[in-house]
Amino acid sequence: MTQITVDGVMQGNGEASDEDRRNGFERGGWARGAGDDETRAFITRTYQRAEAFLFGRRTYELFADSWGSIDGMRTHPIGVALNEAPKYVASTTLVAPRWEHTTVLRGALAASISELKARPGGDLQVHGSGALTRWLLANDLVDEMTLIVVPVILGQGARLFPETGPDRALDLVESRVDSKGVTIQVFRPAGRPGMRRPEFPDRPTAPS
Repeated sequence: MTQITVDGVMQGNGEASDEDRRNGFERGGWARGAGDDETRAFITRTYQRAEAFLFGRRTYELFADSWGSIDGMRTHPIGVALNEAPKYVASTTLVAPRWEHTTVLRGALAASISELKARPGGDLQVHGSGALTRWLLANDLVDEMTLIVVPVILGQGARLFPETGPDRALDLVESRVDSKGVTIQVFRPAGRPGMRRPEFPDRPTAPS
C-alpha cells in the first residue's frame, strides 16, 4: 500500500526528512490533508487486518520514530496495529532494531519472504518502502497492490516505478474516488502485458 502523486512520486508524503532535504528534495508533506474520512477509514482497516508487516530499512526507521515512539500515534488504531503485530525488515545494515516485535531479514531474502507469505493468517503488508516494493515486484512476490493516488503533480522526488524495470500487467480488483479527488486502486499482478488471452463473446456461426 503506497501513497503516490499523479506523476508517480512516493517520497516525503508526510514530510521531508533531514535525509530527503540533504539530497535536494524540498516538497515534502504533499499528502497531508488529502483524502476524506472514508479514505482514512479504508487505510485504517487495511492496517488492522495485517498479520505482519514487512519494511525496507528507511521506512522502518521513519515508522519506528513516529508510530512506534510518539504517544499520540501509538494509541491511534494504526499505531496499535503496527505496535502489536510482528514487523520484518529487509536490511543488511540494521543491527539493533529498537521497535518491539521486530525481526531483521538477512541472507536469502526471497526464500525468507516466501516462507512468511506461506504462513496461515492475514496479510503480510508492505507500506511505503519503494526500493523493497520494486524488488518484490521484480521477484514476483507481490499478490496485491493498493495505490492511493493524491491529485498532485510534484515534479520532484523518488518515484515508485523506475524509468526502466520489469513490465507487469495488472488486474483491477477495486477502484474508488473520494470526495477530495483521491483515488484508491487495488491491483493484482497478471503476468506480462500483452500475454493475456483476450476474451471475446461467443459469436454466432455464419450460415454455410
